[in-house]
Amino acid sequence: MRYTLIAGTAAGIIAAGAMAIPASAISPSSADLYVLHAVPDTPVDVYVNGERTLDDFQPGDLAGPLDLPAGTYTVAITAADAADASSPVIGPIDLPLEANRSYTAVAHLGADGTPGANLFPNDVSNTAAGQGRLTVRHVAAAPAVDILAGGQAVVSGLANPDEAVLNLPASTVSAAVALAGTTEPVIGPADVAVTEGTNTIVYAWGSAEAGNLDLAVQTIEGLHSAPGGVNSGQAGLAADPDPAAAGWTAAAALVLVLAAGSVFALVRRQPVRSR
Repeated sequence: MRYTLIAGTAAGIIAAGAMAIPASAISPSSADLYVLHAVPDTPVDVYVNGERTLDDFQPGDLAGPLDLPAGTYTVAITAADAADASSPVIGPIDLPLEANRSYTAVAHLGADGTPGANLFPNDVSNTAAGQGRLTVRHVAAAPAVDILAGGQAVVSGLANPDEAVLNLPASTVSAAVALAGTTEPVIGPADVAVTEGTNTIVYAWGSAEAGNLDLAVQTIEGLHSAPGGVNSGQAGLAADPDPAAAGWTAAAALVLVLAAGSVFALVRRQPVRSR
């Protein structure tokens, strides 16, 4: 089954719910693998252990979950309608999958625009009542940014292909983003939604130099701990927030600055790797 993620220029609140997958669906004896195609303008085929698994896979699409027994799988990404996996455009790379875990494999551009791939484990552990989880993944050909809270950098140099993850009170939070090493916001303050019992995973992808930056949002639901549904705040963090939590929440605004289309000078080369 293929799912299309929300994609487009960010504006206003980033809402959870682009694609909702219940965490309870993960098998205790196998792994769930999603594959996100985040290389612009390049339809591909995806081979797993030499077999074509995804055909004519389009940029911005997410496939899965593939329910796979635990083990290491060799993945090769070829041009669309390739005869076999002998001439991949990305890979082959080995993806080690553990049982009862969720992963997203992302084909994307490095900071210098070179195609590569990364394997991201998805955190599907339970959240506390009234809390949500926010995951931000930088998979765009664009440089690092600093996340600002109260005008101060609380996360510095979030770079491709890194991620920021935090459990936070369900709320709508104001945040701003600046180029790494600066404090002048290039976008924001902007509102970001954190939803109870859900891991909201935001991907910034594409190329700043090519002007095709985009964003995708994946949500994994069913992470509630009993009791659920406690009250949470709006227009800012809930009462008595942890300053560090405020900063990590601000990390979601990374996708806003990248998707806004600002053209940055590209930075250091990133090797293909699995996480």
